[in-house]
Amino acid sequence: MSADQRIRTIRNPYALLTVTMMLWGGAFASSKSVVDQVPHTVAATLRFGGGAIALLVTVGVTRGRRLGASSSLGASVTVRAGARAAAAGVLGVFAYNGFFFWGLSLAPSLDGGILIPVMSPVLTTAFQLVSGREVVSRRRLVGFGLGLSGAAVYLVGAGGAGGVGGAGGAGADRLAGDALYLLSAVCWVAFTLAAPKVLADIEPLTAMTCATCAGAVLLGVLALPDVGQVQWGALPSQVWLNVVYLAVGATAIANVFYYRGISAVGPASASLMMFLVPAINTLCGTVFLGESFTPLQGVGAAALLVGAALAGRARIGFWGRGSRLRGRLPESESESEPESESERVVETMISAK
Repeated sequence: MSADQRIRTIRNPYALLTVTMMLWGGAFASSKSVVDQVPHTVAATLRFGGGAIALLVTVGVTRGRRLGASSSLGASVTVRAGARAAAAGVLGVFAYNGFFFWGLSLAPSLDGGILIPVMSPVLTTAFQLVSGREVVSRRRLVGFGLGLSGAAVYLVGAGGAGGVGGAGGAGADRLAGDALYLLSAVCWVAFTLAAPKVLADIEPLTAMTCATCAGAVLLGVLALPDVGQVQWGALPSQVWLNVVYLAVGATAIANVFYYRGISAVGPASASLMMFLVPAINTLCGTVFLGESFTPLQGVGAAALLVGAALAGRARIGFWGRGSRLRGRLPESESESEPESESERVVETMISAK
């Protein structure tokens, strides 16, 4: 492969998005392996404390390059915009990950990687429909109903799952963990719905950095009582390797790639790429952690995926002008179905995961 071909591959937005989904999909199993060694509050702090540092470095490097290209691009973030993003981090980083890592201590990462990414767009669409912000259609109502039914079936299957290798205990514990995953999804939906106001006066990557820093501080406070329980010198090397992966790969690199990809293809097309996350998470959970789900949970997961696809109304296209690829609706639909608000803010979906 020539140098020009390598450059084109790196700049291909769908290649960047695919790498991003792989990093995010592997983050669930990686987080679970850390939770198995340290209290869940400490695990959350390690990931997002390291992630905050990595994002700060990324923003600094990015801003330095922009300043070198044009002094007009180096405008500092206003205190109000930064504070708004930090406040959003209370929901999108602190509350979300507080529930998520607690859930990991009780249930398999497999469940979290299916319930959270898939239920988040379903719940977001439900709020938009109920509040009248989006048009009600038969297809979206069917998708919403199918998504909720799939979640219910998945939870019923979790309740009767019994002990699972690496899952964190018997069926009752797994059901409790899955309930915490759903609370995580609710927190993420609230964070997503706040995105338009948060992103009004600040770049997405900078906003995510402010939110991550604020959430990491609160997670650190929450973890203080548990820090003394950790035998730091006895931790195996794979714990630190996973922490580095989570902080640098699944947080800093993934966010940079995601925002580059979404700027090229748009949020509607990027939303379909997110369906790679449950598939990659399932592969990682089964291969590396020996996790599994029951046949009934498999049926629920399939219903969830189909319901999310119908409710989210995302489409993908490869038409574009010049070097810019973008998602696009057929002409007959583009006039009757304008881009939804949930599609416009999907760039914030799971970027803190």
